Amino acid sequence: MATNLTVNILDIASDLPDNWLIGCDSREFTRIVDRLFQQITQNQARETPPKICLAEPEPVQFLASFIAARAAKSQIFLCNPNWVKPEWQQVFDLVKPDIFLGEYPLPKNPHIPVREGGLRLYSREFHSPSKSGFDTIMIPTGGSSGKIRFAIHTWETLTPSVQGFQQYFQVDKINSFCVLPLYHVSGLMQFMRSFTTGGKLAIQSFKELENGKICDIEPEEFFISLVPTQLQRLLQSPDTANWLGRFRTVILGGAPAWPELLETARNYQIKLAPSYGMTETASQIATLKPEDFLAGNNSSGQTLPHAKITIRSAKGDIVCNNQIGNIAVKAKSLALGYYPDNFADREYFQLDDVGFFDKNNYLNIVGRSSDKIITGGENVFPAEVEAVVRSTNLVADIAVIGLPDKDWGQVVTAIYVPANAEVTVQNLQAAIEDKLSKFKRPKYWVIVEQLPRNSQGKVNREQLQEIAIEYQ
Repeated sequence: MATNLTVNILDIASDLPDNWLIGCDSREFTRIVDRLFQQITQNQARETPPKICLAEPEPVQFLASFIAARAAKSQIFLCNPNWVKPEWQQVFDLVKPDIFLGEYPLPKNPHIPVREGGLRLYSREFHSPSKSGFDTIMIPTGGSSGKIRFAIHTWETLTPSVQGFQQYFQVDKINSFCVLPLYHVSGLMQFMRSFTTGGKLAIQSFKELENGKICDIEPEEFFISLVPTQLQRLLQSPDTANWLGRFRTVILGGAPAWPELLETARNYQIKLAPSYGMTETASQIATLKPEDFLAGNNSSGQTLPHAKITIRSAKGDIVCNNQIGNIAVKAKSLALGYYPDNFADREYFQLDDVGFFDKNNYLNIVGRSSDKIITGGENVFPAEVEAVVRSTNLVADIAVIGLPDKDWGQVVTAIYVPANAEVTVQNLQAAIEDKLSKFKRPKYWVIVEQLPRNSQGKVNREQLQEIAIEYQ
């Protein structure tokens, strides 16, 4: 389907098959979109479209609001309805929105009128254009560090990601089964793939799925996207594990997966596709095809057609295969910047991740450069240590960080959830003794009931630092 600016998104929505959004009457959905569009554009000066914060927790309302806001050529800021007051204050100070769609998060303000249909108008005169221009889609990122940023995307940066997906998997219409939040790039892109290719979209909360309530679809026709912690939970039940095995492909991303999890998925013959991508690249830019995964490959796969990934030295030079370096990307799906500023013109976008390409051009992720621990002059990447400790089956969860140390610079510290009450530090130390060099082995071991992870499974490392320092 065409996706350039001349296409009216309302026409796209009305032309979709009646059953494209499974469980929702398409005519009723179109009526909701039309009503919201009229509300947004009411009293709107054409040259100054509004800035809209979209924090709608109900999926159908979210999608209808998104389509209506996009049709109004607004600046759309996707927001997590579960943000707490300080996070919302960050957003309001940064964005200064004109309209709020969804559940208003702060106490009611009598000076801010509420319009019928859940649309809250902040001011009767919309703000002047910012540096980012209009017709943009702002996707939140960086919340796990405590500072919320919005990656600036447009229809023209999101659709190349869809097209790259189509080409890579050799599929025309993309059917998506979504259990990830729609305000996050991983959920939004599942909608984009189905919506722009004429495919079907099924949406269900992960909690319902985990409890055994399964949407009535034919999994063989669908792609599903999961983060590792979700996959782990679904594999604990043979019923849901076998159900996952029926999907055309299970996309896995959002956080590093550990070898034992991948092996369990392989044992169930799940057609897994471990992926690498981020908000700034409109989701995946490298993906392992299921047939390679089932053959024993644990990499992040090969680069998708719409992107170019290079591995570079500290000086910016491209390095050879099997040499570890900084990951850089050039992609049609790359964000324009972080609101309100655009990225400076550059040959490539430097990421914080470190990895290498093997001789077959499969991307292997080593870890994040900013997470690297330097202890006694030696480099330690937490992902490697975490994988080895997980392989002992003595922990249910683990994260490794570096703590400041006057003698070593940093010391390797493990924060973990023991697999059972009998696990001791001595057990753990003995289990990894012949698997890790001495400088890579954790010096401190901190027991917790659970790790601070967000909805995508990413660990909040600032909170880990606080936990570990308190332990000392």
